[in-house]
Amino acid sequence: MKLKLFTLLLAAGLLITSSCSRTQKDASPEVIQKTDISWFLGQWTIDIEGGSVGWLEVRQEDGWLDGDVLWGGGSVLPVSNIFLAGDRVLFVQRSNIAVRKRDENREPVKTQTVTSWMEITKEGDKISGILLSPRRNGLSVDTTSFSGVKLPPVPQAPDLTGIRYGDPFQLFNGSDLSGWRLINEKQVNGFKVIDGVLVNDPVQKEGEPHVSYGNLRTDKEFEDFNLKLEVNVPAGSNSGVYLRGMYEIQVVDSYKKDLDPHNMGAVYSRITPSTAAEKPAGEWQTLDITLCQRHATVILNGVKIIDNQPIYGPTGGAVQSDVFAAGPIYLQGDHGKVSYRNIVLTPVLN
Repeated sequence: MKLKLFTLLLAAGLLITSSCSRTQKDASPEVIQKTDISWFLGQWTIDIEGGSVGWLEVRQEDGWLDGDVLWGGGSVLPVSNIFLAGDRVLFVQRSNIAVRKRDENREPVKTQTVTSWMEITKEGDKISGILLSPRRNGLSVDTTSFSGVKLPPVPQAPDLTGIRYGDPFQLFNGSDLSGWRLINEKQVNGFKVIDGVLVNDPVQKEGEPHVSYGNLRTDKEFEDFNLKLEVNVPAGSNSGVYLRGMYEIQVVDSYKKDLDPHNMGAVYSRITPSTAAEKPAGEWQTLDITLCQRHATVILNGVKIIDNQPIYGPTGGAVQSDVFAAGPIYLQGDHGKVSYRNIVLTPVLN
């Protein structure tokens, strides 16, 4: 009996050894080549399976690895852990607290930490990998593939006094939606023109199935430009204006709130306004936005709240990852009621 067990164990060991040998032999030099951590350091834009966009920064501080990540929607968030495994695979972990049980007052009484992780490898001069996201019950895991390109450093702030502009033109004609279309034609369009105003009202009716409202984009695409518009945000409502389909200028009722990178006029989750210049909800407000050489300037209601500041990568909800490509203006339509008028774009001439 012992001899038979030993024979089985020996055979299993030989099978594993053989399998490992084949894996090493069949692997390309690129796969088994060691990768120094310095290669991963920097900022990366990420194309995610399914069409969404992400961003990753890997940095080394005082001998420790650290980083921030944006995955699809939401905000740029710090990673919970990051490490290089086997000199080949970079692991990036992010964690959140899941509530498993609440009391009669809906207060959490049992929670657990759920960690998802990115497994990243070098692919020529790019990165590729998968995101593993455990289900909250722990019985399965979702896997999403992605690829990434390293971003060059943001250049010095441009001298805006020397910028040459072309002729301004109206993006919204005040009569209909000519020149605009939904990003996803399968969604419902909540935008309509009322008395010369572009109004989005994504109504959800109680007791009826949830309606998926879409975001509205321009047919035309633009490089650098100045964009002026007026916007009216009802109390508690939320929207956004995307530059090149990549950078969201936040539109939200944040009157009298503390400064935050999610307030009115902010570059969402990236640049906090220097001062609060919002008007009360329900009043018309003006936005004067300049995007030039990966820098943003935002004037809200005549007050400069972002002064030629660098934008290091896309914001949540971006529809493209190439920071050098032309892209559309798009208006967020899936959050809350909002009205726009007098939307004028003036292109920067190269």
